[in-house]
Amino acid sequence: MATKSIGIIMHGITGRMGYNQHLVRSILAIREQGGVQLANGDRLMPEPVLVGRNAEKIEAIARKHGLSKTTTDLDAALADPNNTIFFDAGSTQMRVELLERAIAAGKHVYCEKPISETLEEALSVAASAERRGVKNGVVQDKLFLPGLRKIAMLRDSGFFGKILSVRGEFGYWVFEGDWGVKAQRPSWNYRRQEGGGMILDMLPHWRYVLDNLFGEVQSVSCLGATHIPSRVDENGKTYVADADDAAYATFELEGGVIAHINSSWAVRVRRDDLVTFQVDGTHGSAVCGLMRCWTQHRVNTPKPVWNPDQPQPINFFDTWDEVPDTQVFDNGFKAQWEQFLCHVAEDAPWKFTLREGAKGVQLAELAQQSWAERRWVDVPALSAL
Repeated sequence: MATKSIGIIMHGITGRMGYNQHLVRSILAIREQGGVQLANGDRLMPEPVLVGRNAEKIEAIARKHGLSKTTTDLDAALADPNNTIFFDAGSTQMRVELLERAIAAGKHVYCEKPISETLEEALSVAASAERRGVKNGVVQDKLFLPGLRKIAMLRDSGFFGKILSVRGEFGYWVFEGDWGVKAQRPSWNYRRQEGGGMILDMLPHWRYVLDNLFGEVQSVSCLGATHIPSRVDENGKTYVADADDAAYATFELEGGVIAHINSSWAVRVRRDDLVTFQVDGTHGSAVCGLMRCWTQHRVNTPKPVWNPDQPQPINFFDTWDEVPDTQVFDNGFKAQWEQFLCHVAEDAPWKFTLREGAKGVQLAELAQQSWAERRWVDVPALSAL
């Protein structure tokens, strides 16, 4: 059994998501466990190369974690034959150009979503990767959440019977920054010209969740909103927040399933988690958050009677049973990284390609169209470029 190294150029790791989920909890965690085991028994050890414009920041991160490879010269990193993969978790506006450069250099590419701001760009970069013959992927982490994996298990077991509907609630209050509590998200999220907006940020997530768990999205009706029009940025300066900070979307899925998902950065949480999904079927229902999942079978469903003249006698929360943890669920980002590394190293199965990521951008575009035109919009199959 041998250990093989694989160089990974990592761009965007000074940001919260890139640093926490991709560098620390994925790549460094994989290194700490001794790499990824391949089918032949060998171990694949990722060797990260931290790339960024601010040398001081990336060097500080490298020192903190005992890493030695950093550079501000992306072209030099791409030219190094020891580097096999390029990964990007930077801003959406920079992503297409960075991916195209990496693809032209013959690197396999993996990136955060959305892969671009427009469907045309998304399909173009996917086609570039396919023509060049490089392996490619996009992060679709929510499919790896323990809560949604339990939903998938229930679906596969036949628990739901015929699935009727899906309801999702996502979001939390992002502080405005003008009264003593700093905002917990970067200001570019709320500037349209900088690629901000709830629809572009979250509907690509909902596309792969719905497609993979409940049925492909066939049409969308979406209303966006900018509830908080003025915010304070990282430097204490007030700015116009002109991007949508909420989206209220309804989807028709194949098989007649109806899904509705509210997404908002202007909502206060009174539910089990920052994101919850309820799935209702003829035989049973389930509600999940990030980690936990509760079920109610039809034989355990209470029979409430509407009576506005007395307090509700049923404690509805007590009528649900929690799905037990029957296996250990690893960090979702790490689990998907391991799959992609095996795909690159030994051509292991992989479905989360850039073209799959383009479907999320497509849905965001069509949702924007629905909002602008105040109507339902069909979601056609993607055409190849």
